[in-house]
Amino acid sequence: MAVTRLMPTPESEDLIELVRDIAAREVAPKADEYEKRKEFPEEVFATLGKAGLLGLPYPKEYGGGGQPYEVYLQCIEELSSAWMAIGVGVSIHALTCFPVYNYGTEEQRQRLLPDMVGGEWFGSYCLSEPAAGSDVASMKTRAVGSGEVDDTGRSESYAISGGKMWISHAGHADFYTTFARTGEKDGRGISCFHVPAGAEGLTFAEPERKMGLHSDTVREVLYDKVTVPGTDLIGTPGKGLNIALAALDSGRLGIAAASTGLAQAACDLALKYAAEREQFGKPIIDNQGLQFLLADMQAQTTAARSTYLHAARLKDAGKPFGREAAIAKMFGSDTAMKVTTDAIQVLGGYGYTTDFPAERFFRDAKITQIFEGTNQIQRMVIARDMLKSLG
Repeated sequence: MAVTRLMPTPESEDLIELVRDIAAREVAPKADEYEKRKEFPEEVFATLGKAGLLGLPYPKEYGGGGQPYEVYLQCIEELSSAWMAIGVGVSIHALTCFPVYNYGTEEQRQRLLPDMVGGEWFGSYCLSEPAAGSDVASMKTRAVGSGEVDDTGRSESYAISGGKMWISHAGHADFYTTFARTGEKDGRGISCFHVPAGAEGLTFAEPERKMGLHSDTVREVLYDKVTVPGTDLIGTPGKGLNIALAALDSGRLGIAAASTGLAQAACDLALKYAAEREQFGKPIIDNQGLQFLLADMQAQTTAARSTYLHAARLKDAGKPFGREAAIAKMFGSDTAMKVTTDAIQVLGGYGYTTDFPAERFFRDAKITQIFEGTNQIQRMVIARDMLKSLG
């Protein structure tokens, strides 16, 4: 269902319509087969790159789309409504570009961003580890400097060793935004690196066997003395944890928008089925009890959309939005789980089969409550921010 929304400009409205059209023609028809084959949809991401949709929230001067976050997130929602793995993939790619744009030097921006946000390169975000999920400051992957450091605190080169886990696009990405320990104490010793695909010593484990998002290929990324030049250390050495956490605030909004798109797809499927399915001589949608269930599903989805748009508007205005991003991610993902569950109930036995996408929606929804910070972590973030307001 095409959802009517307020747009900042006529240009934005045209962009949303373009994304909706691409999602309907180029994305949705491929979803079932790719998901059944558990195949990474490289051609779909290439199409989106050529259409300029992989760098929407980044400035045009670097090759991006120059769109406010409010508009970019609505594009994520449209893509996710057509195929969740694609919407999530675009969101993760935007996350990989965040450190270079927000913390890189101008030389790094000029050198790296045009390909990163212009659609030529596709990225992977390497933060989590087998023993460092929610507690990312305990990561063990290490980057050892070559010796002398320059006046910025960078070594001439770094050798990265260790492993990252639960990494989307691993083995298919063109670059890996990697966080590794360069010091000893807590999160203050972590730095951020741009690691190109094909770097010597960079390998990947077998794909994880997952419950859902089968086309979002997730693997462990292994670093065996992967050497990168000091010019590819992003931001201030030792301040990588700050970069990672700031990136996740924005990334959570992407997941909130993707979750909302998935919930909307489930609403649309349930509504269409209820209008067509007849029992006892009439469409089941004529039953008031089912109408109430459908109304609740749409109300929850609309509320989820409002939370991410509110947070995006704060971000676009340059105001603090961390608490609102956590709320949007938590509420949006909980909504996706609830609404996809209800969609299966509306379809009854058919909803439990692979003949309809309801069961895929349900399987895809669960991970949204886990990645980009579990919803338990989001509640901690929200509560801590509330406590700060007490002074």
